[in-house]
Amino acid sequence: MKWSAFAPVLTAGILISGCVFHRHQTPPLPPAPAAATVIVTPDTSLAGKVVSYDDVGRFVVLQFPTGRMPAVGQTLFLYRAGLKVAQVKISGPQQEDRIVADVVKGSAQPGDEVRDQ
Repeated sequence: MKWSAFAPVLTAGILISGCVFHRHQTPPLPPAPAAATVIVTPDTSLAGKVVSYDDVGRFVVLQFPTGRMPAVGQTLFLYRAGLKVAQVKISGPQQEDRIVADVVKGSAQPGDEVRDQ
């Protein structure tokens, strides 16, 4: 009689333990799509700032990073708060990281950003 009462408990234990040890296989993940080719190009544009402005002579003194000076005769543009405010033409002379440019169109003030585009 004791064996007949223990049999259902033993059978239930075997069935439950079988479910615990039977692991379901997860399907493999699909391969990731090929990554887009990223092209990295260095920024070679000129960028500097207006150090001073002479309203009477209509010229500016521009400062550029060391080793990145514009050529004499090159046309550049001045920006203030992101808006184009003037066009300048490099005339020289150059001294260290500063160079003089004539104001062709517009007006300038110290602190304006100068770029070649």
